[in-house]
Amino acid sequence: MPDSVLPAIATSDGDSGLPAPALAAMRGFVVESLAPATRRAYRVGLDAFRAWCEAVGAASMPATPETVAAFLAAEAGLGRSVSTLEQRVAAVRWLHDAAGVETPTAAKLVRATMAGIRRELGVAPKRKAPATVERVLAMASHADAATRKGMRDRALLLFGFSSAMRRSELVALDVADLEQTDAGLLVTLRRSKTDQEGRGRVVAVLHGRNVETCPVRALAGWLETAGITADAIFRRVDRHGNVGEGRMSDRAVADVVKTHAQRAGLDPREFAGHSLRAGFVTSAAERGAKTDRIMDVTGHRSHAMVRTYTRRTDAFADHAGTGLL
Repeated sequence: MPDSVLPAIATSDGDSGLPAPALAAMRGFVVESLAPATRRAYRVGLDAFRAWCEAVGAASMPATPETVAAFLAAEAGLGRSVSTLEQRVAAVRWLHDAAGVETPTAAKLVRATMAGIRRELGVAPKRKAPATVERVLAMASHADAATRKGMRDRALLLFGFSSAMRRSELVALDVADLEQTDAGLLVTLRRSKTDQEGRGRVVAVLHGRNVETCPVRALAGWLETAGITADAIFRRVDRHGNVGEGRMSDRAVADVVKTHAQRAGLDPREFAGHSLRAGFVTSAAERGAKTDRIMDVTGHRSHAMVRTYTRRTDAFADHAGTGLL
């Protein structure tokens, strides 16, 4: 598997005594230990780190704490966000750990540099707006049901909201992952961000109250219209309405959400692919759903993560200032 991370793993090839195919296989499995999205982020971060080190004449592997700290300061000067810089640190740490050498990121100098950057730049995340039930219905109403692309987009919006899946989970679904029941669909997720060993979990998607907005019917309509009976569910559709064999990308999911947000009169810059998942959590919380039941759908492993979505919803509930004035 080609990957820009691979060449820097196991720095002592010549001394290992192992054949090249065995080393290549080992490197491949080391990289496969990362989720695809994490792998992409680390690749970008490590490419930036290597390029900077080459430009200043410093060694990137193994790197010194001074090198990493100076790199972070330079990146901060370019306007990188705190979350991006934290990801850069994680990438450098992972690379050194994978190579079996001491990581420079644990040094006090690096930790102090990041602390200063956080204090200077602030760490409040810029979250995208949730596609709550009212918003997602408005978005779906602007998907042209007379075209295949419109049918796909409508199914993606309604099913993506109702299943509360991540973008990567949606585009990875196959027809074989669906099980029809009287109550709705049971959807098997073979692998997800928090399930890298592939144990899998099952998500229940209920029938909608209205035929026009039912996510199960919308998905069935898309599959029938596209003639999809096996393999990938959400596929690319060209401008002529031809359905391809290839899956949609996770970025394409975000494009669908933004496009239909704009058509519904919303600011597309406020929305992303994750807005569907966030919208489900927000809407469910607003209607009084218990956190544990929300987690059954989303697959979150901690209440704290769900609270990041519901904090605004709960802000006025049982408020300490109720009745004071």
